[in-house]
Amino acid sequence: MGMKNPLHRKKLQLALRAFTTKVVEKSSELDYIWVTRWLDDIGLPQYKDQFHEARVDGRMIQYLTVNDLLTLKVTSQLHHLSIKCAIHVLHANKFNPHCLRRRPGEEKQPSPSEVVQWSNHRVMEWLRAVDLAEYAPNLRGSGVHGGLIILEPRFSSETLALLLNIPPQKTLLRRHLATAFSALVGAQATQEKREYGNATGHVPLTTTAKVKPKKLGFTQFSHLRKRKPDESADYICPIDSAALALNGVSRLSSSAHRGLSPSLDRHADRWEHVGTKAQNNDCPLLVKN
Repeated sequence: MGMKNPLHRKKLQLALRAFTTKVVEKSSELDYIWVTRWLDDIGLPQYKDQFHEARVDGRMIQYLTVNDLLTLKVTSQLHHLSIKCAIHVLHANKFNPHCLRRRPGEEKQPSPSEVVQWSNHRVMEWLRAVDLAEYAPNLRGSGVHGGLIILEPRFSSETLALLLNIPPQKTLLRRHLATAFSALVGAQATQEKREYGNATGHVPLTTTAKVKPKKLGFTQFSHLRKRKPDESADYICPIDSAALALNGVSRLSSSAHRGLSPSLDRHADRWEHVGTKAQNNDCPLLVKN
C-alpha cells in the first residue's frame, strides 16, 4: 500500500486487531474530526494539523505513546501531561464525546468532580468570574483544562500564574489567584499539591521543559529479549481499568505519579486513595525533565 506514515500504519494495525478480535471499543466511535475538536477543548489547537494529517482518531488516542506524540511534534512536557490527563478523563467517562464542559453551569461553587471535566474555554470563563479577565486569553494554546488542574499533582497556582504571565512583582494579584485556585480544587487537593510541592527533590512544572524520545543505551540491548512485547509500548495513558475515585473524581493512582524524579518516587504512596486497588496498567507519567 506504500504506507510510510508510522501513525497511519498504527491506525491500520489497531483497526485490524479490533476486527480480528471482535472487540468493540467505545473509543472507536470517535473519528479523527472529533479529535481535532477535542484538541480545541483541551487547549492545544496548535497541534490540530498534525493530528488531522496523521488521522488520529479515538481508538488511537488511548494507544498513543511518548514517541507518537513527538512524531506529532508535541515536545512540551506540560502538553504531554495535558494530553495524558485529558485521555484519563475520557477513560473515566467511557469515551463519552460530550463529557467536557465548555460553558458555565448553574453551580455556584463547582466540586472537583465537575472541575475535572472543564474544557480550556471553561477555565477561561472561571478566570473572568474571579476578576482575572485580563489574563484569560493567555490560556489559549496552553493545554490547561480541568483534568490537568485536578489530576496533575505538580500543577499549582504558581504554574497557572506563570502560564497567565502574571508578573512576580504583582504579589497581591498572585495571592488572589492562589486563593481562588485553592477554592476551585478543594481543600484536600490543595493539601496534597502542597505536600507534593514540599517533597524533597520536587521539580516544579515549567513552560519550557521538553520531552526527549526514549532511547536504548548500549548496555540495554542485552535485555531486549527478556522484555515482554507490551512493555515497550510506553502508552501515555493506557486503558485504565483501575481508576481510583474520591469524592466523585476519578484520580490517578500512586503509580501514575512515579517517574517524575527518582527522589519523588518514595512519596508517591501518599497519592494512594481508598478505592479499587490499582493494577499495573494505570496511566504512568512518561515524561522526562
